[in-house]
Amino acid sequence: MLETRQAARPSATARRPNSWRIVAAAMFVCGWGGNQFTPLLLMYRRLGGYSALSVDAFLGAYVVGLVPGLLLAGPVSDRRGRRPVLVAGTVASAVASLVLSFGGQSAWAIYAGRLITGVAVGIAMAVGSSWVKELSTEADTGLAARRAALCQTAGFGLGAGVAGVVAQWGPWPMVTPYAAHILLTVAIPALLLRVPETRPPLPDATGSVRGLLTGLVADLRVPAPARRRFRLVVLPMAPWVFGAAGLAYAVMPQLVGSRVGHWGLAYATGLTVLTLGMGAAAQPVAKRLQGGARNRTGRAPVAAMTVMVLGATLCAANAVLLSPWLAAVTAAILGAGYGIAVVSGLLDIQRMAGADDLAGLTGVYYTLAYAGFLLPTVLATLSAWLSYAVMLAAVAAAALICLVLVVTGTRVTAPPPPT
Repeated sequence: MLETRQAARPSATARRPNSWRIVAAAMFVCGWGGNQFTPLLLMYRRLGGYSALSVDAFLGAYVVGLVPGLLLAGPVSDRRGRRPVLVAGTVASAVASLVLSFGGQSAWAIYAGRLITGVAVGIAMAVGSSWVKELSTEADTGLAARRAALCQTAGFGLGAGVAGVVAQWGPWPMVTPYAAHILLTVAIPALLLRVPETRPPLPDATGSVRGLLTGLVADLRVPAPARRRFRLVVLPMAPWVFGAAGLAYAVMPQLVGSRVGHWGLAYATGLTVLTLGMGAAAQPVAKRLQGGARNRTGRAPVAAMTVMVLGATLCAANAVLLSPWLAAVTAAILGAGYGIAVVSGLLDIQRMAGADDLAGLTGVYYTLAYAGFLLPTVLATLSAWLSYAVMLAAVAAAALICLVLVVTGTRVTAPPPPT
């Protein structure tokens, strides 16, 4: 079946050197749009009058939008081409900011804007990561994965940093942060039209709806030789990628908010930038730990989960101590865990996938990763019955269980060979 599909696909357009940079720019601006909202949570509580549960639910709406963006955009681009799907995602990112800029006083407008943002980020992560890999013809798999992860992380970090600074000290705090993102994004869709298409449409891409759906489902399946490693290593680690981020810059700022006073927005912004900055700095470590074709030790997932356990334990301790300084240390540690985990998981997925299901499996991976971003919403919901100290202790225990699973998985499986 795979051979038939590959034979039927027309040859890809000749690639231009460095054309991956434009795709990376699209991932950057979509990441900017996705995370610019996070440091503004305290602003929405103070200026908009929303409850803690409401602002955490805004994060949940983002994750709900991510799911179709991640799971559908990847397989669709595998079959119909990368360019049209990523162009649509980049336009959606700008539209989401437009909706948010006019909807600060309406919860439904914020839900809608965050939902659209999630779709846009899902498209960028699933399709952009795959397109960058295919355009990086001179690079090894590890470098291509780091390029994709670094551009997305940089967008997450700078988007949050600029939005937080503008909202803290600039005019119209519910409008200006989104205007900056719209201006940054507006030219990217046109630039994407110049990037060579690496996945021309399959001959059967315009067939029946049933045939299309069957093909999409097939693109989401993990190849049989890789399923054991996927279940034992990727699956228990992936939710901690953005679970760590959610703990660092969604839960911690609210826990210590009373200790930082009117600097709450700036402090939340600083934690977000610190987390993602450490994530970017730690990403090269993942490639060295993961090993190549001759040294297939696959230690990166174990290192990532070890750091996650430490970070989650410090979160639980700080739920009692409520120290802004300990929260900063915790954010840095969780950021390092995020950086190692996101790259090592992406490396495994890119090595597992075939040419015709790369974006689909990338979408599956990021869907599992972003499931962890629901953690702040779950904790806020349960806080009516349980203290954060108890809940975060349970989170740390869950991280320890996942570490044990990952250690076991890396001992009984090996990383897939580079593709």
